[in-house]
Amino acid sequence: MARDTTDIRSIETVDELVDYLAAGNKPRADWRIGTEHEKFPFYSDGNSPVPYGGEHGIKALLEGMQRVLGWEPIIDAGNIIGLVEPTGCGAISLEPGGQFELSGAPLETLHQTCREGNAHLAQLRQIAEPLGIRFLGLGGSPKWTLAETPKMPKSRYDIMTAYMPKVGRHGLDMMYRTCTIQVNLDFSSEADMRRKMQVSLKLQPLSTALFANSPFTEGAPNGLKSWRGEIWRDTDNQRSGLLPFCFSPEFGFADYVEWALDVPMYFIIRDGRYHDCTHVTFRQFMDGALRNSVPDGVPTMGDWANHLSTLFPDVRLKRFLEMRGADGGPWRRICALPAFWVGLLYDEAALDAAEALTANWSFEEVGAMRDAVPRAGIDASFRGHSLREMAREVLAIAHTGLKNRDLRNHDGYDETSFLSPLDEVVARGSTSADEMIDAFHTRWGGSIEPVFMEYAY
Repeated sequence: MARDTTDIRSIETVDELVDYLAAGNKPRADWRIGTEHEKFPFYSDGNSPVPYGGEHGIKALLEGMQRVLGWEPIIDAGNIIGLVEPTGCGAISLEPGGQFELSGAPLETLHQTCREGNAHLAQLRQIAEPLGIRFLGLGGSPKWTLAETPKMPKSRYDIMTAYMPKVGRHGLDMMYRTCTIQVNLDFSSEADMRRKMQVSLKLQPLSTALFANSPFTEGAPNGLKSWRGEIWRDTDNQRSGLLPFCFSPEFGFADYVEWALDVPMYFIIRDGRYHDCTHVTFRQFMDGALRNSVPDGVPTMGDWANHLSTLFPDVRLKRFLEMRGADGGPWRRICALPAFWVGLLYDEAALDAAEALTANWSFEEVGAMRDAVPRAGIDASFRGHSLREMAREVLAIAHTGLKNRDLRNHDGYDETSFLSPLDEVVARGSTSADEMIDAFHTRWGGSIEPVFMEYAY
């Protein structure tokens, strides 16, 4: 989230929180595709991390992008920490370790999404190359220790950094040493949201397997295909992972609200200052827990929106659905991830087929798949079959969905071509992680340094 929300409307009842989510309902004609992608900046001379300050740092990079784009700066305690397009069509933000993120505009087609990604990377190269900076498309930082990783001057990250070690083993790794590609998708009604949430939660481990791209940690193989996927197994399980209540046939907005109310908060913002609120849940906040300890300690809709942005389930519900399972990757994956989910969820026949395929999958079965995928990737098994076999079936559904959309570019191609990187994974039986591990043991000569050349933008 590039900019935290400051909506000052007060909250009186829980029903208002439910209504806030329900306001995301949109007619099909208004459905859009919002793609987010993160990448690790590094200095091409020595493959070292990029600090915030200095003539060739992240701050200089953001200021350069501001000059090129004309976007508004996001300022936190006097520091530029992001940029936002003035009409709300996209933003650039920083993750805690300097990971550089584009939150794309809400677009109608995957062709537009791919053009957006290519334009962003071209603009970024224009500014970054004179600074000696390039970008790495991996799901996990392959070389630097946590201590070597820079810290960005963003107030919410100070609060999270202090809190994370209290609630899981890998929270700081998640913050500082992972990258993802995500897509945000719309729904038309509570029933439509339910179907999409249930299908995408069940298939999120498959997405993690197909996009597995983080096999190295601190200069050596880590024994995993998706280190990022493993990190999310023990980051803060109060606010992340699979949500069992979402598997219910009656699941709705109110259920998500009830869960979110009992998750500890991170912060509230008052007069531009962030106040640490990790000691209370949002429900306690509504019951008056902060009235005497922070200025204006009465909850607002801005507080609620910010709280929703600090929840990390595999599929996050806001006024849209966020697909959160995939590792970051090279530029072709930036288009493949939204193609996968749009193909499954934005065509009625495809959604019917995906729902039928996953209908009787239990929470326990999906959890076991989620636990197996970080180490085994697409070789993990589900009901006696490999995920490679499952992927072949699911990708066939996604292809059908994109064919049915029949949205073509100027050359007459539909959106199915964006699934090619995933078709190749299934055809080869190996992911990007598998290929990197093989390269490490063969042509890379036991060094991870070549990854900075071969997987750089």
